[in-house]
Amino acid sequence: MRLMQAIAGGRHGGAEAFFVRLAGALARAGVEQRLLVRRGRPWLASLTALGLEPVELRFGGLFDLGTGARFRREIETFAPDLVLTWMNRATRVCPAPGGRRRFVHVARLGGYYDLKYYRRCDHLIANTAAIVTYIRGRNWPAERVHYVPNFVAAVPGPPLPRGGLETPDGAPLVLALGRLHRNKAFDLLLAAMARLPEVYLWLAGEGPERAALERQAGALGLRDRVRFLGWRDDVAALFAAADIFACPSRIEPLGNVVIEAWAHRVPVVAAASAGPAALLTPGETGLLVPLEDAEALATSIQTLIGTPALAERLRAAGREAYEQSYTEAAVVEQYCRFFARVAA
Repeated sequence: MRLMQAIAGGRHGGAEAFFVRLAGALARAGVEQRLLVRRGRPWLASLTALGLEPVELRFGGLFDLGTGARFRREIETFAPDLVLTWMNRATRVCPAPGGRRRFVHVARLGGYYDLKYYRRCDHLIANTAAIVTYIRGRNWPAERVHYVPNFVAAVPGPPLPRGGLETPDGAPLVLALGRLHRNKAFDLLLAAMARLPEVYLWLAGEGPERAALERQAGALGLRDRVRFLGWRDDVAALFAAADIFACPSRIEPLGNVVIEAWAHRVPVVAAASAGPAALLTPGETGLLVPLEDAEALATSIQTLIGTPALAERLRAAGREAYEQSYTEAAVVEQYCRFFARVAA
């Protein structure tokens, strides 16, 4: 199996992080790959550290003719059996098979994208069952759309010392991760924190809402208990230090962060957006609260703080859910079976 993957990703994000994880995992599984990536992205160093050698392309706008020409040359040189494109731009730029370019074109969708960019694809992969339903509901043939979940890294690490972030060792600590965007609803989490006077929050991520969130924290009197960490690579250390993980998202198609919390044995409180609502069994693998409800979010966090037995039960059940369906070995096996089937 010769696999080409192409992504025109942003500087940071869940899809980009999973692209790096999947490329490394497939390499460890013996899949021969050629990676086409957007030039100058900070996560390229992670691919290089894995022993991979990505080809950097511009992946510009409609008038970027050079990327398409280089894409074609890479296909002719590498002769892949299958080309896997990630998201809209890389999928649009991918040349159609023809002549010496005989390959199966598969695109991976991690959200509810406009399917006009995917008309020339042979197959689509969705990372949630809800996205599969969305695609099939738009007249995509059912036999050509497939569900393959994400996996997360679960390598344990020592906890990040709280003292370095001015957080008392004995204080309840909530962790939240993600792009600082309105969809992630971190404004609601800050409103919940105002109702939890003894609790500290570490918020890891960057994005356009950072300044507004910092102003909100100041207006709510939370500057002493909320730490804005920026984009972090030491996620395992953050989880190891945290008591509770919060996912307050208004819009969350999958919820990789929920699976990460499960993998690191941290109990989860999440708003009932599509991804977490599909993943969590309320009261068993996490606590779900209504969307846009800061009071319910605060109440659930306080419940976990005050009920250690419940928190421990959620830790154990979340870890079991992770081990059953979302480990690297389980997901890579699904990808390899899928590749072999459609390439044949």
